[in-house]
Amino acid sequence: MKKDIVIPEVENVFLAAVQEWSDDFMEKVWYAYLVNDSDFNLDSVMVVSKAFGTIDGEMKKTSILRHAFVEVPAVSVVKIEMIEKSLLVLNNEFMVTFFIGNTLYDKKFIFKSNLINENNTEEVPILFVEGVMVK
Repeated sequence: MKKDIVIPEVENVFLAAVQEWSDDFMEKVWYAYLVNDSDFNLDSVMVVSKAFGTIDGEMKKTSILRHAFVEVPAVSVVKIEMIEKSLLVLNNEFMVTFFIGNTLYDKKFIFKSNLINENNTEEVPILFVEGVMVK
């Protein structure tokens, strides 16, 4: 029975963490973006995020945040949330679920602990700014 279930692979959809100036905090902060570099619109997009890991030998985890987007057009980006700087030492996980046509896709993206920093940046497609990507 399990062999009959087809799980489609997510292609050309990924996450990027981009550092931007914040007037509220008067410093650069990291924001997570969902990047749709495909030729298809993503419908009924749900993003569930959390951070977890160990700090000073103690297990830490954040509450779960949920974000919904009616549609993410082809070849576009959408800002998901700010990643608070104290969370950069933790694993930041984003579970993304969406439809293309009548097919449901889902994928887990994880920014490993300490991955999000200026030394790991590369140019993010569509945004054309420096950022850290997970595919």
